[in-house]
Amino acid sequence: MKKLSFALVGAAALALAACGGKGDDSLGDNVNDNYEAAADNLEAMAANTTNSAEAASLENQADALEAEGDRKEEAIDDADVNAANGAAATAAVNAM
Repeated sequence: MKKLSFALVGAAALALAACGGKGDDSLGDNVNDNYEAAADNLEAMAANTTNSAEAASLENQADALEAEGDRKEEAIDDADVNAANGAAATAAVNAM
């Protein structure tokens, strides 16, 4: 029972440590998820094509989208955007 309690407290502490800022974590995650979804679509298209040059191009585009999503998520987290303030959050994201 002691180990279970310790594990639960540890998990809660990790969850709280991951929450930094003013609600921007979920905003950054949403932006990154959208880029990941677009990249997944490109990867699926690459898998379904018989043209190897086109497949390589689609894979490169997917990699670029994933990198851009990671970059934007990091920028949002670094900016400490207040996600509760919708207009300011939207302006900050669009400016990136």
